[in-house]
Amino acid sequence: MNFLNKVVLVTGSSRGIGRSIAVKFAKEGANVIVNYKNSEKEAEVITEIISSYGNECICIKADVSSEKDVKKMIEEIMKKFGHLDIVVNNAGIAIDSDFEEKKIKDFQDTLNTNLIGVFLVSKYAAKYMMEKQYGKIINVSSTNGIDTTYPYSLDYDASKAGLINLTRNLAIEFSPYINVNAIAPSWIETEMNSELPKKYLQEEKEKILLKRFAEPEEIADLVLFLASDKARYIDGEVIRIDGGIGLR
Repeated sequence: MNFLNKVVLVTGSSRGIGRSIAVKFAKEGANVIVNYKNSEKEAEVITEIISSYGNECICIKADVSSEKDVKKMIEEIMKKFGHLDIVVNNAGIAIDSDFEEKKIKDFQDTLNTNLIGVFLVSKYAAKYMMEKQYGKIINVSSTNGIDTTYPYSLDYDASKAGLINLTRNLAIEFSPYINVNAIAPSWIETEMNSELPKKYLQEEKEKILLKRFAEPEEIADLVLFLASDKARYIDGEVIRIDGGIGLR
């Protein structure tokens, strides 16, 4: 896949799968916008790595749940590059806790980032994509939004289920010029998951046919496929990437 001269925004790309997606696009020739909210040092590091490939890369601090921040970010991208071809809505948060300890603010913050944030970024990016009559939007949902349920993450699960519905609605709204799709990963080997109890992680791996969690690069491969012209006839879809856990 070749993304030479394409301009790609990956939200929440200072760490985890967002970082892997941003680097993968850069390796394929794209100019990348690294977005972060709090992880400034990590964002600066990934920006330097991407720039080392000879690509143009800018780093923008923006809270995707803030309409003001999103508008400013998209305007900065357009001022720098003049166009925006691909958006990967990856930024997301999870505030896990026992049901009795769930707070309204935690629930609202999760929805604001994981669902409303995707709406805002897509809305303001699509304005320019529609003018150019070309664009790709890939939303990072989760199997938690389909058929994987954990009461301690019910706010996260609800946000990812909502994101799937949002994906389909945006595909209709932006047709025929912008392909909007979502991916639904299961467990991924990330820094966040490494902090969980080892016994629990092993129990979860046993539920997966491949007996392991996905590597971030494997998720990035699917994102790049959906962003490529090879997937030009795929629209409004949600693609699971779960190692076979859905068959259990």
